[in-house]
Amino acid sequence: MASTSIPWLTLSIFVPIVFGLLVLLIGRDDNPGPARVLALIGSIAGFLVTLPLYTGFNPHTADMQFVENTPWIETFNLNYHLGIDGISIWFILLTSFITVIVVLAGWEVIKSRVAQYMAAFLILSGLMIGVFCALDGMLFYVFFEATLIPMYIIIGAWGGPNRVYAALKFFLYTLMGSLLTLIAYIYLWHESNGSFDIATWQHLKLNYSQQIFIFIALLAAFAVKVPMWPIHTWLPDAHVEAPTGGSIVLAAVMLKLGCYAFLRFLLPIAPDASHSLAGFMIVLSLIAIVYIGLVAIVQDDMKKLVAYSSVAHMGYVTLGFFLFNVTGMEGAIIQMLSHGFVSGAMFMCIGVMYDRLHTRRIDAYGGIINRMPKFVTFFVLFSMANAGLPGTSGFVGEFTVILGAVQYNFWVGLLAATALIWGAGYSLWMLKRVAYGPVANDHVSGMKDINAREYLVLGLLAIMVLFLGIFPSFFTDLMHPSVSALMQHVAISKL
Repeated sequence: MASTSIPWLTLSIFVPIVFGLLVLLIGRDDNPGPARVLALIGSIAGFLVTLPLYTGFNPHTADMQFVENTPWIETFNLNYHLGIDGISIWFILLTSFITVIVVLAGWEVIKSRVAQYMAAFLILSGLMIGVFCALDGMLFYVFFEATLIPMYIIIGAWGGPNRVYAALKFFLYTLMGSLLTLIAYIYLWHESNGSFDIATWQHLKLNYSQQIFIFIALLAAFAVKVPMWPIHTWLPDAHVEAPTGGSIVLAAVMLKLGCYAFLRFLLPIAPDASHSLAGFMIVLSLIAIVYIGLVAIVQDDMKKLVAYSSVAHMGYVTLGFFLFNVTGMEGAIIQMLSHGFVSGAMFMCIGVMYDRLHTRRIDAYGGIINRMPKFVTFFVLFSMANAGLPGTSGFVGEFTVILGAVQYNFWVGLLAATALIWGAGYSLWMLKRVAYGPVANDHVSGMKDINAREYLVLGLLAIMVLFLGIFPSFFTDLMHPSVSALMQHVAISKL
């Protein structure tokens, strides 16, 4: 396994966390300026220390790279074991990039407890990066669960009128599922003679009954985090009540934690159970794609509409996982990245409008193109990407998953493809009612176009949406060896 003398992964985790703690120390409610500046410096520094992971990455191997392995709690054989492959590298870069976006997005909007707000996001960024590079099961679990705390605080402290209810629902849903996962980890530790090493777990010779138990226990936590139908109901509430930055991070990165855990734990540790229950998982995924897409169409709250669309888009991800072909798997991973940019951009757009009109109801808007033409240009691009327009990132992921589904079963592919109609339906229906036609009322007539800060944030997201849509091979070339190795591993029966 490739390693390096500079602990880039440790820096990627702890640079934003340290800056978050510093922001807390210097933050003052009567003078939030220094906290904002330090938070921006910290987010940019956090992004910069992740770039060597890409520049120094070897794209021709599936082995873990930038490996760090230090004893942590030797009594239980716990290790501070980090490493990345062609899959995890993209989610680390996505997390650090989105953190910069969130700090900029909340620059003027957040006016109370600014230091605590910025610090929560910086600390959350480090914890999420820890999830994506942990190679020790218990270390993964610590990072995975620790991410709940700052997000709970973000929703509960800076959210909407029902923020306490939404924060509690988010916390309880995700925590309850994780308790079964902890039992599964302890069981795997026992079966592997006292090892928490994830690679060791992936090569255990578990019988079918053991695999079924592991599959169910791990699915309990990871499916909630995705979230899969029918345990998705916490997500619309969390999105509606969360501040704009909270919605961006929740959609762009936190939903990916559960998806990523499928690739690290559920599929490679229980491959036979995964194959036998693939039909069940495909059905759940198709229900999310089709039914939740229809639910999104009838929403009158923009945030709730995009929240339901997130459930539908995540359905493509879980569908791609259980097709058991490289095309579907790579499509699912691209869809995860695309959703990070597109959904983050959609919530940013809704936040821009909310900051001006203080409502998210679709019927409160209409004709904003007459007052905000620059903003609507971005809004159209992101809505089209959300609908899967060719040339945008939204098309690449969904189309590749559909190709993988056709390879698996023509009718599964056809059903997944027809769901593109619903995506166009809810995205373009919302766009038409909000952006076009005559100016709806006096409140809309007083709206001002985006400022330089908002232009920068939306511009950065637009660049990524178009870049991923036009040059997907830039991303797939790095992940292909790791995806191929995973597919080969899952194809080999452990019985």
